Amino acid sequence: MSVAKITEIKVSSAKSFDDAVREGIARANKTLKNVRSAWVKDFEVIVDEQGQITEYRVLMKVSFILED
Repeated sequence: MSVAKITEIKVSSAKSFDDAVREGIARANKTLKNVRSAWVKDFEVIVDEQGQITEYRVLMKVSFILED
């Protein structure tokens, strides 16, 4: 029997939402073992004074399997 845990992380990227998700998974894998999935809960952009997007942010729920 397996037991999973879910943690929530917020990640940003100057490139894209896709890049933010990839960075988030890479970062989660550095400190969490057995990462199995991620659900992107929310998207957000930061806009400068000229109306240009400067940052893409995602709020993710990452699930991982707990070890025995």
